[in-house]
Amino acid sequence: MSRSASLALARVMAHCGGSPAEAVAYAARAIEENPADPEPYKLLADLRRTSPSEIAAAVAEPSGLWQFVAASYLCFLDDEMDQAVGWLGSVIGYRPYVAWASAPWFSDARFVGALSAAGLADASLNITDYGTDLDNDAVREHLQPWFRAIEVVCDRDPAAADMARMAKLLRFCGRTDESLALCERADSVERVMLTEVIRAGTWRRLGDRQETTAAFRRALQLDPTNWSLYLDLADLAAEDSDFPTAADLVRQGLAHEPQDVTLRAAGAAYRVRAAGSIADLDLLLELAVELPHAGYRNGLIEHALGRPDLPPDRIAAARRLQTED
Repeated sequence: MSRSASLALARVMAHCGGSPAEAVAYAARAIEENPADPEPYKLLADLRRTSPSEIAAAVAEPSGLWQFVAASYLCFLDDEMDQAVGWLGSVIGYRPYVAWASAPWFSDARFVGALSAAGLADASLNITDYGTDLDNDAVREHLQPWFRAIEVVCDRDPAAADMARMAKLLRFCGRTDESLALCERADSVERVMLTEVIRAGTWRRLGDRQETTAAFRRALQLDPTNWSLYLDLADLAAEDSDFPTAADLVRQGLAHEPQDVTLRAAGAAYRVRAAGSIADLDLLLELAVELPHAGYRNGLIEHALGRPDLPPDRIAAARRLQTED
């Protein structure tokens, strides 16, 4: 359906059809077809003024795309800027090939001036949550207003952890230099563990294992009881085929979180590869079914089975687990 048709139906539903909720849905579809057009937003504002209770009910608990689209703008009208950007971040993450951030209200000085660093950081992570491809020219072009908002908000309200979370979005969009630069700016405000973790992820994306390891080690210095950082370093060591070091790093992590199943399974896998322990292979087989991520489970099994001369029955059992997704 064309933008003009969606907008026409929205007006019919608003004025003749007697269905404000359906009018909102059609207005949101018109926004999707051209987010920069001010007309659908004007209609939404009119609908909210004439039928406030019906419009509030229509978007109170958004689940469909049109509800998120409408709710983001209505929150802007109510000066709920962090909620507005949060809903819009979810919309962008779900459908990034639409230029949602070109909405007139998104570049409004009132919006950007009231947006908090925490709100923009939360919304930036919303964009990354859907597993959609953000590393392409079309998405980067659509997100230019968002990137400008990051600059403005970080200048006005510098908060290290929030800046690091925004840097994660930049990395997902392939803007690795900008991501690293924002991490540097975050460090100038305050050194926090999260900045080093985000920096490590960016260096890893760039294929620089030395810088990745160094960043994780700095993160561990800032948060020495964080067991997941020991696991990150152990996984890196395993990728370099240094399984004794990987096993020792897991051992250190287990001192802080002895019951974590992922940490225990990784330790078992790396000890199998380092020393050929059958008891640890049995432990890995026992724990593997509890691991939440099949890809990680399969990788641990692959590491363990790289040890020569393991019993054929254990190898067969491990291979069966790899195929049981």
